[in-house]
Amino acid sequence: MSRQQIVEDGSRHAAGRGAARGLERRPIAVVLALAGILGPILFTAVFVIQELFRRGEYSPMAEPVSALEAGPGGWVQQVNFVGFGLLTIAFAVGLHRGMRPTRAGVVGPAILVWTGVGLVLAAVFALREDAAGATYDPTGLHDVNGAVFFLSIGVGLVVTSRRMAADPRWRSLATYALATGIALLVMFVAFGVLVGPDDAPLHPWAGLAQRVVLAVWFSCTIVLALRLLRGVRAADRSADLMRR
Repeated sequence: MSRQQIVEDGSRHAAGRGAARGLERRPIAVVLALAGILGPILFTAVFVIQELFRRGEYSPMAEPVSALEAGPGGWVQQVNFVGFGLLTIAFAVGLHRGMRPTRAGVVGPAILVWTGVGLVLAAVFALREDAAGATYDPTGLHDVNGAVFFLSIGVGLVVTSRRMAADPRWRSLATYALATGIALLVMFVAFGVLVGPDDAPLHPWAGLAQRVVLAVWFSCTIVLALRLLRGVRAADRSADLMRR
């Protein structure tokens, strides 16, 4: 066997090993992308169903989603927070793996991972209901965690959008992610001034205002997850062509 044949055989074996590793990684990438799609949808479905069953005691217009933790059956919303948090963490990891590495590129996805942790903490530091039926924060940490969470979803998208702009596969969504992040930050400030305080003019519609914020965030998350899934499937097609 000539030296050239040996080199060619070695190259083919190396390529085969690389393709095998790629095939092993792709099912994981699909799962991580699907987490970003299913997370917001399942979370929304679960809290909407709870609202329907608790129509007489809970007002979606006036109360935040986390108020569903208070009262009988509050454990359902706690589980909902944990499940969504874990799916959010999984998607953030998938997003990091699916973009071209850059200097400090891990920062954006790391902030998005933190938002998933914040969702889990929303279940740990749950709201409760007192004897009079009023919802309250027994530790004071739920409200603090909530403020950090809603700030983080905007900051995370703004930072991640800069990494997208440096990747040709994601560049077309960089402006959308940036605009969504900025919009979320503006809404965060507006919520703190116009909605959050008990005497704020829009406080009676706190639940509605929060759902608007969630709708903006969820829409962007699903769009990014769909792009990630499309990228994984494109890689599958390229691998198939290479094996032929």
